[in-house]
Amino acid sequence: MDLDRSKPVWPQVAAELRRRLDAGQYEKGSRFPAVNELAAEMEVAPSTVQKAVAALREEGRLYTVLGQGSFVKDDE
Repeated sequence: MDLDRSKPVWPQVAAELRRRLDAGQYEKGSRFPAVNELAAEMEVAPSTVQKAVAALREEGRLYTVLGQGSFVKDDE
């Protein structure tokens, strides 16, 4: 993933995750990848991915189950 480091990174990460969700890369109802896994893949800090995931949660695209992780929200 090409990041423009002159701009805040977390919105760019959030945009990439939205693109992946829209493309169906993560199945509805499935467990979303862990923050540390995504951070390593995208070569960013885990806190950056946490902010991006929080934004997606606020948008209603993900939900979190305490102790289990984040999941892709089903449209139902």
